[in-house]
Amino acid sequence: MSLGTITPADGLTLTRMGYGAMQLAGPHVFGPPKDHDAAIEVLHAVVAAGITHIDTADFYGPVVTNELIREALHPYADGLHIVTKVGARRGADGGWVQMQHPEDLKAQVHDNLRNLGLDALDVVNLRVGGHDESDDDPITEQFGALADMREQGLIRHLGLSGVNARQLKEAQAIAPVVTVQNLYNIADRRHEALLNQCEQENIAFVPFFPLGGFSPLQSDALTAVATRLDASRQQVALAWLLQRSPAIAVIPGTSSVAHLRENIAAADLRLDAATVAELDAIGG
Repeated sequence: MSLGTITPADGLTLTRMGYGAMQLAGPHVFGPPKDHDAAIEVLHAVVAAGITHIDTADFYGPVVTNELIREALHPYADGLHIVTKVGARRGADGGWVQMQHPEDLKAQVHDNLRNLGLDALDVVNLRVGGHDESDDDPITEQFGALADMREQGLIRHLGLSGVNARQLKEAQAIAPVVTVQNLYNIADRRHEALLNQCEQENIAFVPFFPLGGFSPLQSDALTAVATRLDASRQQVALAWLLQRSPAIAVIPGTSSVAHLRENIAAADLRLDAATVAELDAIGG
Protein backbone atom coordinates (compact mmCIF):
# COMPACT_ATOMS: atom_id res chain seq x y z
CA MET A 1 0.00 0.00 0.00
CA SER A 2 1.35 3.41 -0.97
CA LEU A 3 0.09 6.40 1.02
CA GLY A 4 2.09 8.84 -1.13
CA THR A 5 3.93 11.84 0.23
CA ILE A 6 4.29 15.56 -0.28
CA THR A 7 7.20 17.66 1.03
CA PRO A 8 6.08 21.31 1.16
CA ALA A 9 9.14 22.38 3.19
CA ASP A 10 12.47 21.01 4.34
CA GLY A 11 11.89 18.65 7.24
CA LEU A 12 8.16 18.38 6.56
CA THR A 13 7.12 15.29 4.61
CA LEU A 14 3.44 14.43 4.96
CA THR A 15 1.68 11.31 3.80
CA ARG A 16 -0.95 12.35 1.28
CA MET A 17 -3.34 10.00 3.03
CA GLY A 18 -3.61 11.61 6.45
CA TYR A 19 -6.01 11.43 9.34
CA GLY A 20 -8.37 14.08 10.71
CA ALA A 21 -8.90 13.72 14.46
CA MET A 22 -12.07 15.82 14.66
CA GLN A 23 -14.43 12.84 14.90
CA LEU A 24 -12.67 11.47 17.97
CA ALA A 25 -14.60 13.97 20.09
CA GLY A 26 -18.24 13.56 21.03
CA PRO A 27 -21.30 14.45 18.91
CA HIS A 28 -20.93 17.72 17.00
CA VAL A 29 -17.21 17.68 17.90
CA PHE A 30 -18.10 18.51 21.50
CA GLY A 31 -17.39 16.62 24.68
CA PRO A 32 -15.65 13.28 25.25
CA PRO A 33 -15.82 10.33 22.85
CA LYS A 34 -18.53 7.72 23.24
CA ASP A 35 -15.83 5.05 23.56
CA HIS A 36 -12.50 6.30 24.94
CA ASP A 37 -10.63 3.02 24.35
CA ALA A 38 -11.85 2.84 20.76
CA ALA A 39 -10.55 6.35 20.13
CA ILE A 40 -7.11 5.37 21.45
CA GLU A 41 -7.20 2.25 19.28
CA VAL A 42 -7.90 4.34 16.17
CA LEU A 43 -4.89 6.57 16.84
CA HIS A 44 -2.65 3.55 17.33
CA ALA A 45 -3.94 2.14 14.04
CA VAL A 46 -3.23 5.46 12.26
CA VAL A 47 0.44 5.31 13.19
CA ALA A 48 0.69 1.56 12.56
CA ALA A 49 -0.59 2.16 9.02
CA GLY A 50 2.32 4.51 8.32
CA ILE A 51 0.33 7.76 8.30
CA THR A 52 2.57 10.70 9.25
CA HIS A 53 -0.04 13.47 8.96
CA ILE A 54 -2.53 13.93 11.80
CA ASP A 55 -4.79 16.98 11.73
CA THR A 56 -6.26 18.35 14.95
CA ALA A 57 -7.19 21.52 16.83
CA ASP A 58 -7.52 22.42 20.49
CA PHE A 59 -11.09 23.56 19.81
CA TYR A 60 -12.09 20.00 18.88
CA GLY A 61 -13.85 18.87 22.00
CA PRO A 62 -12.55 21.37 23.09
CA VAL A 63 -9.19 19.92 24.15
CA VAL A 64 -10.54 16.36 23.83
CA THR A 65 -8.78 15.33 20.61
CA ASN A 66 -5.43 16.82 21.61
CA GLU A 67 -5.52 15.04 24.96
CA LEU A 68 -6.41 11.75 23.24
CA ILE A 69 -3.55 12.19 20.77
CA ARG A 70 -1.14 12.84 23.61
CA GLU A 71 -2.39 9.87 25.63
CA ALA A 72 -2.17 7.49 22.68
CA LEU A 73 0.97 8.62 20.89
CA HIS A 74 3.25 10.64 23.18
CA PRO A 75 6.24 10.51 22.98
CA TYR A 76 5.69 10.94 19.26
CA ALA A 77 7.49 8.83 16.68
CA ASP A 78 10.11 10.48 14.51
CA GLY A 79 8.54 11.70 11.28
CA LEU A 80 5.01 11.95 12.69
CA HIS A 81 3.66 15.45 12.03
CA ILE A 82 0.75 16.87 13.99
CA VAL A 83 -0.95 19.77 12.23
CA THR A 84 -3.18 22.00 14.31
CA LYS A 85 -5.33 25.11 13.87
CA VAL A 86 -5.97 28.31 15.78
CA GLY A 87 -8.52 31.05 15.28
CA ALA A 88 -11.58 29.74 17.11
CA ARG A 89 -12.80 28.63 20.49
CA ARG A 90 -15.93 26.81 21.67
CA GLY A 91 -18.76 28.33 23.64
CA ALA A 92 -20.33 26.62 26.63
CA ASP A 93 -23.16 25.48 24.33
CA GLY A 94 -20.72 23.96 21.84
CA GLY A 95 -20.94 26.86 19.41
CA TRP A 96 -17.94 27.87 17.30
CA VAL A 97 -16.64 31.30 18.27
CA GLN A 98 -14.14 33.03 16.00
CA MET A 99 -11.20 34.29 18.08
CA GLN A 100 -8.72 36.20 15.94
CA HIS A 101 -7.08 38.73 18.26
CA PRO A 102 -3.28 38.28 18.05
CA GLU A 103 -2.90 37.81 21.80
CA ASP A 104 -5.62 35.16 21.85
CA LEU A 105 -4.03 33.40 18.88
CA LYS A 106 -0.79 33.23 20.83
CA ALA A 107 -2.67 31.85 23.84
CA GLN A 108 -4.23 29.20 21.59
CA VAL A 109 -0.79 28.17 20.38
CA HIS A 110 0.31 27.69 23.98
CA ASP A 111 -2.88 25.68 24.67
CA ASN A 112 -2.00 23.34 21.80
CA LEU A 113 1.61 23.00 22.98
CA ARG A 114 0.50 22.13 26.50
CA ASN A 115 -2.29 19.73 25.59
CA LEU A 116 -0.24 17.91 22.94
CA GLY A 117 2.83 17.78 25.18
CA LEU A 118 5.11 19.49 22.67
CA ASP A 119 7.85 22.11 22.83
CA ALA A 120 7.16 23.20 19.25
CA LEU A 121 4.24 22.63 16.88
CA ASP A 122 5.03 21.19 13.44
CA VAL A 123 2.37 23.17 11.56
CA VAL A 124 -0.14 25.74 12.77
CA ASN A 125 -2.92 26.77 10.40
CA LEU A 126 -4.62 30.11 10.90
CA ARG A 127 -8.36 29.46 10.56
CA VAL A 128 -9.59 32.57 8.77
CA GLY A 129 -13.01 31.99 7.23
CA GLY A 130 -15.89 29.60 7.55
CA HIS A 131 -16.86 26.94 5.08
CA ASP A 132 -17.61 29.36 2.24
CA GLU A 133 -14.41 31.43 2.66
CA SER A 134 -16.34 34.60 1.75
CA ASP A 135 -14.47 36.71 4.32
CA ASP A 136 -11.83 38.84 2.60
CA ASP A 137 -10.60 40.78 5.64
CA PRO A 138 -6.86 41.48 5.94
CA ILE A 139 -4.96 38.86 7.93
CA THR A 140 -1.57 40.55 8.33
CA GLU A 141 -1.94 41.19 12.06
CA GLN A 142 -3.14 37.67 12.84
CA PHE A 143 -0.67 35.82 10.62
CA GLY A 144 2.10 38.12 11.80
CA ALA A 145 1.47 37.05 15.40
CA LEU A 146 1.97 33.42 14.39
CA ALA A 147 5.05 34.33 12.36
CA ASP A 148 6.50 35.89 15.52
CA MET A 149 6.00 32.60 17.34
CA ARG A 150 7.68 30.82 14.45
CA GLU A 151 10.68 33.08 14.91
CA GLN A 152 10.68 32.15 18.60
CA GLY A 153 10.85 28.45 17.69
CA LEU A 154 7.41 27.57 19.07
CA ILE A 155 6.06 26.85 15.57
CA ARG A 156 8.03 25.23 12.76
CA HIS A 157 5.72 25.87 9.80
CA LEU A 158 2.64 27.97 9.07
CA GLY A 159 -0.51 27.35 7.08
CA LEU A 160 -3.94 28.82 6.40
CA SER A 161 -7.51 27.54 6.51
CA GLY A 162 -10.54 29.06 4.82
CA VAL A 163 -8.76 31.64 2.67
CA ASN A 164 -8.77 33.09 -0.82
CA ALA A 165 -5.88 33.78 -3.19
CA ARG A 166 -5.46 37.36 -2.02
CA GLN A 167 -5.16 36.33 1.61
CA LEU A 168 -2.64 33.64 0.69
CA LYS A 169 -0.49 36.22 -1.06
CA GLU A 170 -0.83 38.55 1.95
CA ALA A 171 0.40 35.81 4.28
CA GLN A 172 3.26 34.82 1.99
CA ALA A 173 4.61 38.36 2.22
CA ILE A 174 5.10 37.71 5.95
CA ALA A 175 6.30 34.09 6.13
CA PRO A 176 6.27 30.90 4.04
CA VAL A 177 2.96 29.05 3.82
CA VAL A 178 3.21 25.26 3.64
CA THR A 179 -0.46 24.21 3.80
CA VAL A 180 -3.85 25.55 2.74
CA GLN A 181 -7.00 23.93 4.12
CA ASN A 182 -10.16 24.86 2.21
CA LEU A 183 -13.48 23.23 1.51
CA TYR A 184 -13.05 21.05 -1.57
CA ASN A 185 -14.44 17.73 -2.73
CA ILE A 186 -15.74 15.97 -5.80
CA ALA A 187 -18.98 17.99 -5.73
CA ASP A 188 -17.72 21.38 -4.51
CA ARG A 189 -14.76 22.78 -6.45
CA ARG A 190 -15.12 26.49 -5.87
CA HIS A 191 -11.40 26.69 -4.99
CA GLU A 192 -10.08 25.03 -8.14
CA ALA A 193 -7.91 28.03 -9.02
CA LEU A 194 -6.43 28.17 -5.52
CA LEU A 195 -5.67 24.44 -5.68
CA ASN A 196 -3.84 24.97 -8.97
CA GLN A 197 -1.84 27.81 -7.41
CA CYS A 198 -0.87 25.61 -4.47
CA GLU A 199 0.29 22.89 -6.85
CA GLN A 200 2.47 25.36 -8.73
CA GLU A 201 3.99 26.68 -5.50
CA ASN A 202 4.46 23.29 -3.74
CA ILE A 203 1.94 24.11 -1.02
CA ALA A 204 0.02 21.15 0.38
CA PHE A 205 -3.67 21.67 -0.38
CA VAL A 206 -5.69 19.86 2.29
CA PRO A 207 -9.43 19.69 1.55
CA PHE A 208 -11.62 19.73 4.60
CA PHE A 209 -14.90 17.87 4.33
CA PRO A 210 -13.40 15.70 1.54
CA LEU A 211 -16.46 13.45 1.83
CA GLY A 212 -18.99 16.24 2.25
CA GLY A 213 -18.67 16.66 6.02
CA PHE A 214 -21.81 16.45 8.12
CA SER A 215 -23.86 16.09 4.91
CA PRO A 216 -22.21 13.14 3.13
CA LEU A 217 -21.79 13.34 -0.63
CA GLN A 218 -24.84 12.15 -2.55
CA SER A 219 -24.51 11.43 -6.26
CA ASP A 220 -25.96 8.77 -8.51
CA ALA A 221 -22.81 8.97 -10.66
CA LEU A 222 -20.57 8.45 -7.63
CA THR A 223 -22.67 5.49 -6.53
CA ALA A 224 -22.53 3.97 -10.01
CA VAL A 225 -18.75 4.23 -10.19
CA ALA A 226 -18.35 2.79 -6.69
CA THR A 227 -20.57 -0.17 -7.56
CA ARG A 228 -18.64 -0.82 -10.76
CA LEU A 229 -15.29 -0.72 -8.95
CA ASP A 230 -16.54 -2.76 -5.96
CA ALA A 231 -15.56 0.12 -3.69
CA SER A 232 -17.40 2.45 -1.34
CA ARG A 233 -18.51 5.91 -2.43
CA GLN A 234 -16.14 7.37 0.14
CA GLN A 235 -13.20 5.44 -1.29
CA VAL A 236 -13.95 6.67 -4.81
CA ALA A 237 -14.28 10.28 -3.62
CA LEU A 238 -10.93 10.07 -1.82
CA ALA A 239 -9.24 8.39 -4.77
CA TRP A 240 -10.54 11.13 -7.06
CA LEU A 241 -9.01 13.79 -4.81
CA LEU A 242 -5.65 12.03 -4.66
CA GLN A 243 -5.55 11.75 -8.45
CA ARG A 244 -6.79 15.31 -8.98
CA SER A 245 -3.49 16.90 -7.97
CA PRO A 246 -0.16 15.81 -6.44
CA ALA A 247 -0.54 18.80 -4.10
CA ILE A 248 -3.63 17.33 -2.42
CA ALA A 249 -3.31 15.62 0.95
CA VAL A 250 -6.54 14.23 2.37
CA ILE A 251 -7.43 13.99 6.06
CA PRO A 252 -10.63 11.91 6.33
CA GLY A 253 -11.73 11.43 9.90
CA THR A 254 -13.30 8.49 11.65
CA SER A 255 -13.72 7.01 15.12
CA SER A 256 -13.66 3.44 13.78
CA VAL A 257 -10.61 1.31 12.95
CA ALA A 258 -12.56 -0.54 10.25
CA HIS A 259 -13.57 2.74 8.62
CA LEU A 260 -9.98 4.01 8.93
CA ARG A 261 -8.72 0.98 7.01
CA GLU A 262 -11.39 1.50 4.37
CA ASN A 263 -10.26 5.11 3.92
CA ILE A 264 -6.60 4.10 3.72
CA ALA A 265 -7.40 1.53 1.02
CA ALA A 266 -8.56 4.40 -1.19
CA ALA A 267 -4.90 5.33 -1.68
CA ASP A 268 -4.50 2.22 -3.85
CA LEU A 269 -7.69 2.70 -5.86
CA ARG A 270 -6.79 3.75 -9.40
CA LEU A 271 -9.31 5.54 -11.60
CA ASP A 272 -8.88 5.38 -15.37
CA ALA A 273 -9.35 8.45 -17.55
CA ALA A 274 -12.92 7.59 -18.50
CA THR A 275 -13.91 7.12 -14.87
CA VAL A 276 -12.23 10.39 -13.88
CA ALA A 277 -14.17 12.19 -16.62
CA GLU A 278 -17.39 10.60 -15.36
CA LEU A 279 -16.67 11.81 -11.85
CA ASP A 280 -15.52 15.25 -13.01
CA ALA A 281 -19.01 15.81 -14.36
CA ILE A 282 -20.46 15.65 -10.83
CA GLY A 283 -19.05 19.05 -10.00
CA GLY A 284 -19.47 20.46 -13.48
